[in-house]
Amino acid sequence: METPPTYCYTRLKGAQRNWQPLFDQLTAATLPALADAGVKRWGAWSGLFGIGSNELVLMTFADAAIDHVEALNAHIAGAPASIVEQHLLEPTVRPAAAHELTRAGLYVFRFFDVDNADVDAVAQLSLEAWTTFESATAYRAEPQGLFRLRDRSVAAGLMLLCTWYDGLESWQVSREPPPEAAENFRRRHALTRATIAYATRLITTS
Repeated sequence: METPPTYCYTRLKGAQRNWQPLFDQLTAATLPALADAGVKRWGAWSGLFGIGSNELVLMTFADAAIDHVEALNAHIAGAPASIVEQHLLEPTVRPAAAHELTRAGLYVFRFFDVDNADVDAVAQLSLEAWTTFESATAYRAEPQGLFRLRDRSVAAGLMLLCTWYDGLESWQVSREPPPEAAENFRRRHALTRATIAYATRLITTS
């Protein structure tokens, strides 16, 4: 069985009042150097709610054999930024293939506090729910990735869901999904201790 790539969620804080100078530094020097080291950009996001005006979310992916965090942080050290939060992750049921995200819109990052013993059940419940969640006509939404921690050696774990919406209205309407999806989400909720979500927009410029 092929070993899946690793993904790294890194929330960065810049030295200036908004995210643009930090993003400019990342795209000019940091991300090209990371790509040469085998660490590629999955996406970069600015905050709408819950993310500071001088912060960015950067997600990268790399072959499992690469020391992802070491390479990433070594290159970030050359940028005027501090790391607010970072998690090394593995994909579960999505994404099926690693490639950079390009579709503009609202992206909501939701963290789940779970037991590592339950991550497979959470992933399967999510996949089943998405069958009707994504096909609803009242809104437009598509989960892009559901990740678990790479290191699951302790009981308490964490999962990260990244979902695309075409806008805040779709996000609001999707709080009442079709009944089949709602039931799976209810069962998923029973396996989680707490959740927190951040609303962002994908930065689509290079």
